[in-house]
Amino acid sequence: MFGWIPNRTRLLADTKKLGKWGEKRAERFLCSKGLKTLTRNFACKAGEIDLIMVAPDSSIVFVEVRTRAADAFQPPEATVTPAKRARLIRAARYFLATHQIENRPFRIDVVAITLPASGRPKIDHYPNAFIP
Repeated sequence: MFGWIPNRTRLLADTKKLGKWGEKRAERFLCSKGLKTLTRNFACKAGEIDLIMVAPDSSIVFVEVRTRAADAFQPPEATVTPAKRARLIRAARYFLATHQIENRPFRIDVVAITLPASGRPKIDHYPNAFIP
């Protein structure tokens, strides 16, 4: 279900395609865990959020998706820098304010997808990856 990788070499050569491919896989993975998609690729002056979803407990889940080759220097989740975390938090707060969502729990998750040289991609989900 989540394992099909179209031409790995071509996918890794185009970072935009790789990002979109990873976001689609992450969304399917999270939906299989019971989350529902609110929006994709939310962008504002504060930053961009790959996926915004609703968890089964009705909390809002802001998702950062990172996709990398298995032979990369560091795991995908390690590429979420403190600066990126700050932008995610600002963008999440902006989303909540502009959509007048108050008194509703929210969290920021990271989904890391690693593409091996062969076989299925590895998907790691880190709920509440960092506290806003």
